[in-house]
Amino acid sequence: MSDELTALVEEATKKSGLVWVNGQALWHAWVDRAMVLVGGPGEQPLPGLRDGGSAEVTVRSKDKGGRLVSWPARVTLLAPGGEPWQAAAAELKGKRLNSPDGEGVMDRWARECSVFRLAPDGPPAEYPGAMPSGSGAAVPVPSEAVTRRPVPAGLPRLLARRRKR
Repeated sequence: MSDELTALVEEATKKSGLVWVNGQALWHAWVDRAMVLVGGPGEQPLPGLRDGGSAEVTVRSKDKGGRLVSWPARVTLLAPGGEPWQAAAAELKGKRLNSPDGEGVMDRWARECSVFRLAPDGPPAEYPGAMPSGSGAAVPVPSEAVTRRPVPAGLPRLLARRRKR
């Protein structure tokens, strides 16, 4: 991956407060050239992440809010208490809003949660100058719910009667 694309992935991910991992919006932190996430009870759900697996990370532009870069990631589960885990958890703790256990959040993460490291693993699939031409929007699921239906025949008379009272 070129130095420019590496810098784009790093800076965009650092600056964005929210990223999409495998299609799910997640908060994160950037530590030692990789993104770190925490998930589990009382935290965000993690979309099928597993140690040794892969993921697709999509980052939005902080200025415009639109998709800026999508990059493949190699997923590693960090062992609680280890030096990489401590560094990741400390950075995540600073980004965690409204933690129910305040200063004890890292202890709870060590007991109950998973901390993952997602490292860039190859060139970005999408970046400025190499974006797909389509919108990327999913086709809505067929549903009986609609926004407009014919007005029931008796409704105008019922409303007119209420106005007279």
